[in-house]
Amino acid sequence: MKRKLPSITNKVYPAAAICLLLALWEAVCAWELVPAFMLPAPSAVARAFVQDFPALMLHSRTTLLEAFLGLALGVITGFLAALLMDTFSWVHKALYPLLVITQTIPTVAIAPLLVLWLGYEMAPKVVLIVIVTFFPIAVGLFDGFQSADPDTIRLLRSMGASRFQIFRHIKLPGSMNRFFSSLRISVSYSVVGAVISEWLGGFEGLGVYMTRVKKSFAFDKMFAVIFLISAISLLLMGAVRLLQKKCMPWEERS
Repeated sequence: MKRKLPSITNKVYPAAAICLLLALWEAVCAWELVPAFMLPAPSAVARAFVQDFPALMLHSRTTLLEAFLGLALGVITGFLAALLMDTFSWVHKALYPLLVITQTIPTVAIAPLLVLWLGYEMAPKVVLIVIVTFFPIAVGLFDGFQSADPDTIRLLRSMGASRFQIFRHIKLPGSMNRFFSSLRISVSYSVVGAVISEWLGGFEGLGVYMTRVKKSFAFDKMFAVIFLISAISLLLMGAVRLLQKKCMPWEERS
């Protein structure tokens, strides 16, 4: 009971802050301190969300499909990159600077090139999501592999353990905490990357929906899709947290 009480109170404070912010926002719009076409009231945003709910769900399905495909490929790519850098020092010296360079290129700048090279279908969007999601996975896993206790590794080697056995029993379990921390970041990046790629070309998706309502100056619908994107990202991050609890039950017991 004592452990549950702080957990409940920790959730009350952010909920109260959000409610206060929404109340102030509604009051500013009700008093017309800001023109309605510039800042729609939360009530107007809620009505727009309800009215366009079927369309939002249709576009969300496309965005989530792109995000999941890109995230899956990004996790696989990041895992392989971390494994190669941990196994071969020359790969780390050659590959790590290239990984950093890929993150210095703005996604808004590279997205038009991907559309030009790969067309308006799903391929450029998935590639962009892979670019923005694999870096946290690669860096997090590599740091986790490198943080393994060297004395434990030497002990296993003295007992005749192979490199694969050391990786399986020492390095991989020890890096899971950092992996899930990186995965939470990549999950949010995947949704944002999908929306950004859809801004520049596509037929369905939340990014396509945003460009359409922006051109019609329906800013209440614009805010509705922004809140939906934030909610999707939070739900996916929560799902990763639940997956971490299932895969790492010893963390909860400790």
